[in-house]
Amino acid sequence: MYKKTAVITGASSGIGMELVPMFAAKGYNLILTARRVDPMQKLADDLRRMYGIDVNVIPMDLAEPHAGVALWKTIKDIEPDIDVLVNAAGVGDSGDFASETPENIERMIHLNISTLTSLTRYVLPGMVERKRGKILNVASLVGFQPGGPGMAVYYATKSYVLAFSRAIRRELRGTGVSVTALCPGPTRTGFEKAANAEKTRLFHWTKPMEAHAVAHAAFEGMQRRRTVVIPGLLNKLLAVGGALAPSAIALEINRYLLSARR
Repeated sequence: MYKKTAVITGASSGIGMELVPMFAAKGYNLILTARRVDPMQKLADDLRRMYGIDVNVIPMDLAEPHAGVALWKTIKDIEPDIDVLVNAAGVGDSGDFASETPENIERMIHLNISTLTSLTRYVLPGMVERKRGKILNVASLVGFQPGGPGMAVYYATKSYVLAFSRAIRRELRGTGVSVTALCPGPTRTGFEKAANAEKTRLFHWTKPMEAHAVAHAAFEGMQRRRTVVIPGLLNKLLAVGGALAPSAIALEINRYLLSARR
């Protein structure tokens, strides 16, 4: 009996990790990848016992240059026919652009944009040829904003993911392949700590959603082949507001929210 295969990046924590058992419960074989091996390996062992599925773990730093092609070569050796690709790996950082280290900037661009784009390109032709497949790209609510002074590169990368996902979805109309962009608001994933954003007004004033709830909304939305998934009513309203507000005003508001509270 044919079993579908899902590739999930960023599977060691956060939304990516929460999505893994949802696919397993549907009988998907899994290929998981992230930098941290131990959380993925434990999850893989548990899911093999529970569901009798194949789970392959690929430890890889996806923020390195050319990580997308290196990952695809490894995936092909395991299973070249991919039914679902989940690009959940991502990273952020806060602070004025002029004070950011070039290394952090390059890693963020590689992980949030380059690897996501490259891996999608390698997986997509097979999906089109088989006339079936789903891609879920984790963007962000900030993708609807004109920019984020204080998190300039992060906001820009997530705007890219949203625009990229929408565009290739339109290109793929009629092929049997769908592309869904997940645009969550603040979520309890440890992102705020990793991004050095814990002290900003934005993260102090907002009530983050739980990662499991966001992952559930993403999984359901992807299954229904939706274009964009925005979990939470307030986040949906904020997305509309971000798209409609004059850019100059939105930029000033974002600068205030992304500055440290006193």
